[in-house]
Amino acid sequence: MEATGALKRVAVFVKTLASADKAVQVMIINIGAGTLLVSVGATPVSILPPIMIALGYSTFVAVALPALGFDALCTFALLGAPLVVYSDLTGTPLVKSAQIFAEFMPVISRLIGFGMLWIVGRFKMIREGFVPCMLAGMTNGGVAVAVSYTPFLAGGVVLTGVIAGAVTIMVLKILGKPIIDRSMLSDEEKDVEKSMSLAIAISPWIILVAASFAVNFYDPWFDLLYRQLAMPVSFLPGQFVRTRMLWNAYTWVLISTILAAFFIRPSDREVRNTMGKWFKRMPRPALSAAIFFAIALVMNNSGGVIGEMSGVVRVAIDNSRNMISILAQGSSMAFGGMYPFISAFLGLFGGFVSGSEASTIAMFTKYHLLTSKLLNVDPLIVVAVTAIGGGLASVISPAKLQNAAATIDALGIESQVIKTAFIISLLIGTVAGCMALMLA
Repeated sequence: MEATGALKRVAVFVKTLASADKAVQVMIINIGAGTLLVSVGATPVSILPPIMIALGYSTFVAVALPALGFDALCTFALLGAPLVVYSDLTGTPLVKSAQIFAEFMPVISRLIGFGMLWIVGRFKMIREGFVPCMLAGMTNGGVAVAVSYTPFLAGGVVLTGVIAGAVTIMVLKILGKPIIDRSMLSDEEKDVEKSMSLAIAISPWIILVAASFAVNFYDPWFDLLYRQLAMPVSFLPGQFVRTRMLWNAYTWVLISTILAAFFIRPSDREVRNTMGKWFKRMPRPALSAAIFFAIALVMNNSGGVIGEMSGVVRVAIDNSRNMISILAQGSSMAFGGMYPFISAFLGLFGGFVSGSEASTIAMFTKYHLLTSKLLNVDPLIVVAVTAIGGGLASVISPAKLQNAAATIDALGIESQVIKTAFIISLLIGTVAGCMALMLA
């Protein structure tokens, strides 16, 4: 999409959604569009900073807001990829998993909105944007609650972010009429608008969302691809990882990309450009995720033994040679009943290091399950608040901030952003920790 100009066409359209009211504008672009974009596999920090610059914001604001705006529903990024990891590692059904996260969403969404207003204009902006912020947070988080608790929508919990982002934009546009405002476009942007239709530009996402609706809402397909064709693989005797390759969002991203090529019609040069950038950009995040999951695998199974009769790897939860068991016992003694609160900050740490909520979940899940059992608290809440902390870490993740800064030629500004964003992420993390303390 970047190589063919489709991404630039999307950016022009997003700009026409911006309201003249600055507070509404911030919420529409960074919470509404940000949530929608990240849910279909796009990266808001790559798309939104140039739009913020074009609307007159500073480089500091243009880097900080896109990295913060989508964080509330980061769990539903890439059609719920982190949610699926959470569901698999905790053994909790997808809908129940979504309901647990939904308890946090209305509060966290609103706090993120206030954090963005603070970055833009401190208390003056918070006062002016109080109503739009409350409305955006209530809508964004409320949709997460509605989707997870409404029976006929339950099959589409992995599409929560798509629905929440779209509804948030629509609700906020009621405050910031007209719906589409092309007066904000420059002559160059109008030329971009004419060069490609919006339908063709977003064809990869249209195909992706349509396919996701089909494989999640049509029960026979969901049962076949999610349950019957789970495609488990085994790395250790007796342990299986259900890849669900034909259901998983990653596979459908690839299929959507290939099918969309018939509409976008990339040239040979654009294909070579795409592949070149992919080979350049792919290794670091792939290696980072792989290392985090590998560390989790080693820690979870350390001290394990292969049964003489069964040939299966077994790890006793009270095994003094198991790394997770030792950490769990130490944590239960050190933090006691405050452990659910502390878990939010473990998530911030994991997200800061890995830049990924899914990796954060993989790293800490078994640790939380064992520690929660020792302390007799709800492990699902503890793991969920860690995941939320991992999502909040997007705004202090060097990888994401450098990505955002690079799109507007402002490399170096990320160090300034981290100083302010770190405080905001700590404050929101503190509230999430307090909620976990009450819920767990």
